[in-house]
Amino acid sequence: MANKTKSRKKPLPEAVDLRPEKEEKVAMQSLVKDERTIKITGAVLLLLAIFLFLAFTSYLFTWQEDQDKVFKGGSHFLFAEDLKVANLLGRLGAWTSHFFFYKGFGLASYFICTLFFVLGANLLFGKKIFRVSRNIRYVLVGLIYFSVALAFFAGSSVFPWGGAVGTMISDWMTSFLGTIGTAAILMVAGLAYFIWRFNPVFNVPKIPSIPVRKSAVGKEEETEEEEMSGPMLIIEEPVEKKNGLKKEGRVVATPPAISAEDFPLELIEKEPETEAETLVELKPLPVHEPLPEPEQEQDEKVRPYIEMPSPPVFKNEEKPVYIAPAIPASDLELEIKTAPVIDLEEEGGGTGLKVEELPPYEPTLDLRDYKYPPLDLLETHGSEKIVQDTTELETHKNQIISTLKNYDINIQKISATVGPTVTLYEIVPAAGVRISRIKNLEDDIALSLAALGIRIIAPIPGKGTIGIEVPNVKKTVVSMKTLLNSDKFLNNNFSLPIAIGKRIDNENFIVDLASMPHLLMAGATGQGKSVGLNAILVSLLYKKHPSQLKFVLVDPKKVELSLYRTIERHFLAKLPGEEEAIITDTKKVINTLNALCIEMDNRYDLLKEAGTRNIREYNEKFVKRKLNPQKGHQFLPFIVLVIDEFADLIMTAGKEVEMPIARLAQLARAVGIHLIIATQRPSVNIITGTIKANFPARIAFKVSSKIDSRTILDAGGAEQLIGKGDMLISYNGELTRLQCAFVDTPEVEEVTEFIGEQRGYPQAFLLPEYVDEKDMDNRELDLGDRDPLFEEAARLIVSNQVGSTSLLQRRMKLGYNRAGRLMDQLEAAGVVGPNLGSKAREVIIKTDAELEEFLSGI
Repeated sequence: MANKTKSRKKPLPEAVDLRPEKEEKVAMQSLVKDERTIKITGAVLLLLAIFLFLAFTSYLFTWQEDQDKVFKGGSHFLFAEDLKVANLLGRLGAWTSHFFFYKGFGLASYFICTLFFVLGANLLFGKKIFRVSRNIRYVLVGLIYFSVALAFFAGSSVFPWGGAVGTMISDWMTSFLGTIGTAAILMVAGLAYFIWRFNPVFNVPKIPSIPVRKSAVGKEEETEEEEMSGPMLIIEEPVEKKNGLKKEGRVVATPPAISAEDFPLELIEKEPETEAETLVELKPLPVHEPLPEPEQEQDEKVRPYIEMPSPPVFKNEEKPVYIAPAIPASDLELEIKTAPVIDLEEEGGGTGLKVEELPPYEPTLDLRDYKYPPLDLLETHGSEKIVQDTTELETHKNQIISTLKNYDINIQKISATVGPTVTLYEIVPAAGVRISRIKNLEDDIALSLAALGIRIIAPIPGKGTIGIEVPNVKKTVVSMKTLLNSDKFLNNNFSLPIAIGKRIDNENFIVDLASMPHLLMAGATGQGKSVGLNAILVSLLYKKHPSQLKFVLVDPKKVELSLYRTIERHFLAKLPGEEEAIITDTKKVINTLNALCIEMDNRYDLLKEAGTRNIREYNEKFVKRKLNPQKGHQFLPFIVLVIDEFADLIMTAGKEVEMPIARLAQLARAVGIHLIIATQRPSVNIITGTIKANFPARIAFKVSSKIDSRTILDAGGAEQLIGKGDMLISYNGELTRLQCAFVDTPEVEEVTEFIGEQRGYPQAFLLPEYVDEKDMDNRELDLGDRDPLFEEAARLIVSNQVGSTSLLQRRMKLGYNRAGRLMDQLEAAGVVGPNLGSKAREVIIKTDAELEEFLSGI
């Protein structure tokens, strides 16, 4: 026992001795992460870049004078006080330049200056001004290439153009490849570096294709009457659309003889939509035409006058300036023009301008300097040209035909449509063949093709064919930049255009969220839901102005939607008094959803008073100045609610979340509130019948079982997807397979930073305040503990002489509970009378002066 006691007591002194070391490590980590340390490091790196640049530049003119002195040795040269050098930065500058130019990389050493400059600028300003990883790659490759190229082409020059490193590599390449081979390699490498660095566009004029018939050996045949032996592969060229007409060219080639039956495979390919040649401003500000000038009558005597400044004219053209002849000052009369009184009452009543004479209201003028994000912030991932492997297509065709033949199923025709990730084979069965027989062979066809994710569509809606979807061996990444630069996205009249991805036939899938009107996304973990959400949000940011759209972002996982925090003052909406616009707390989610319901009710009240049926009619009426802002009318932006993980909310809050979601899904479409809900748990207790009934548009990524697929789409097929953005969307009663557009996290950061750096609104868009009934019921009515809005509500009631709770709701954007409690406090204080049922309360205080005297005395 004594030994055990001693052994247990031995580690204690060591543990006590380790504490100071841990404290030193923590202090060191905090020092390294300190913002001041980062800025000081950035300043030092910028100074180093400037030092190297000046030293290198001075070396170009003084290297001959300082070279013999530097050769004596580094320590002797640096610390010898009697040596004088010609370099602008002294002995250190001369030695550093000699080291990098003569012993290093020659003139290419300037790349090192750019590297230190990029690192220093990013650290000093605390922003991602330059991409560090990309610049490091360009610097390293450029440093080696230009060093070798300069050493090779300079030859035996005295000046170290390529330095010792470039000369060594150049000599080795010359001895290995010869002079001509080395020159060719360097020129090709230079062109490759230029393309990699700047990605130029080479425009080659298109040569019109002429239908040609080729034999199996590739020789042209002049006559078309000759018969071709063996099965044919029919490839339809891309379709060109001009003025609504289609022109098709066809190239017919004969492959080598195969063992399958002679069924030609018709390969249908659609050309991707042409991109806009120039980056066009998506939503330019409207040009306001100047008001027509009154014509002067010839009979009346024209006398000069001083005219008040006219309204600003947003136009590039300038008006001609007329200069009146000089008149003595005593003959001038001053005519004073008063500003016209604008009367916005019904039918333009009263004196002043009529409504028809006013220019249309333009909401984007609140942020008239706002610039839409350019497409250069996005990257083109991979090649947009779909890879067509004719050998793979023929192999799959033969295997499909052989498998069907083994079960005595004959077909009449087979064709193929190659998509980004999936190829659709369409077959026309022979007469008398039951579709169910082909449908039951799904696993057998998958076995014969040795492919994952075989999906059979029997039959294809709207066609008399049966579809077999087979994943491609070489898959193509769909870039978000291509979709946003397509003509279909740039030129549309959608209220909320979203670019989701591409179909199998390579057609861009761009739809209007306002017509969906809500979207449900579900799928297993890691199959592309977050990328899909980013694609939808980025497409909306590229198309809409901050005055036209607001986001309510709910992120229980706290990390997925945090990228959009920088655009809070432009596009986000939140509850009053909240610090964070992105909601992560479940309690705040419940309050936000109920506040959205209050906003929905308030908007319906405005639509009712305006006599309109939806938000589009209401905004058009408001823009034409047919609605009076003094009566509470305002321009209504669209509100898009995005919930990243719906299952977590249902598990923690249950009915408190489901009921407001159901209300919004049922009623909010007409007033411009739309929902996008994503979840990775597609079960019936999460996606309930109430939710599904109000979400006609649904997206399913890859799931683990057919039951999950039926829960999302009411149909199977999602379990056969191949993942990584492969999805099925149910829209307008059709089930379409898409490849989701890919937008990476750094791209989203650059887009949000570009928007966040611009001038925005003073704060985020404020939703109506909601106070839970439970919190209000627990508090007794106490005049000493009045609501902070008590005085404002009292002034509103007295100035309007209407004791109405709904008036407080509309004007102050409050919930019913808080407005009712304010009315109770006003009644207890003696500002209004008791409740009169459906009638408004009597206002006891009649004038504002009495109210101010009353408020100063309590």
